[in-house]
Amino acid sequence: MPESSPRAVPARVRSDIAHNARVWNYWLGGTDHFPVDRAVGEQVTGMYPSIGEVARADRAFLGRVVRHLAGDAGIGQFLDIGTGLPTADNTHEVAQHTAPDARVVYLDNDPIVLAHARSLLTSSPEGATEYVEADARDPELVLRLAGHTLDLGRPVAVMMLGILNFVLDTDEARRIVTTLMDALPSGSHLVLTHPTLELGGGGNEAAMRFWNENATPPITARSRSDVASFLDGLEILEPGIVSCSRWRAGSTARNPEVAQFGAVGRKP
Repeated sequence: MPESSPRAVPARVRSDIAHNARVWNYWLGGTDHFPVDRAVGEQVTGMYPSIGEVARADRAFLGRVVRHLAGDAGIGQFLDIGTGLPTADNTHEVAQHTAPDARVVYLDNDPIVLAHARSLLTSSPEGATEYVEADARDPELVLRLAGHTLDLGRPVAVMMLGILNFVLDTDEARRIVTTLMDALPSGSHLVLTHPTLELGGGGNEAAMRFWNENATPPITARSRSDVASFLDGLEILEPGIVSCSRWRAGSTARNPEVAQFGAVGRKP
């Protein structure tokens, strides 16, 4: 395996402890990670061999959802919270391929993500792409910063893929979602993915326990009913809360179930 490390590393980045954004990048086949990230990523893979499939399924889910929202649903604005390190088929690329004038705001609180996003996430001439640094736990700030680029009086798709699992308190996670969606108009959408033990078995549980002891930030799995509670008051699009690999994926025979729920809700 060739050695690699994130370029233009900001001073605040710690290279001595594995971080989710970099380990996820490793599982997706990227190069923006440190030896500690690869070591933890390989250990987790040994304990839970399908984790790479989860990462790829989550990314493919993003593409299918954004194509649907930017196309059939006519959504022209996206707020991608906890975007992680840029890779292929980022939200703005998928959205602006379908709707060139789409406006996308990426939000993350990781300095290395910020450094990469500013250099790599460039918009189409007709649309807009912006990156803001904030923590999802402060949804009021998230909305204020997003409002510099997005018109929050028009429908927005809020993308929260693999982010609420880092908010360990379920009540706090619900508060974050509620605050965001209450501020947005009818026709806005909430897009979620979230790890679960209900689809994955004991290996997943042991891998999460190892992660929490050796990497940051800590993570939690949730049940289908927990995920459903984040969508309270929203119209859940078909096929409902399912493995993200099965959400409008055509033949499910080619898309094995992974231990990651995916769901999309529309605000009435």
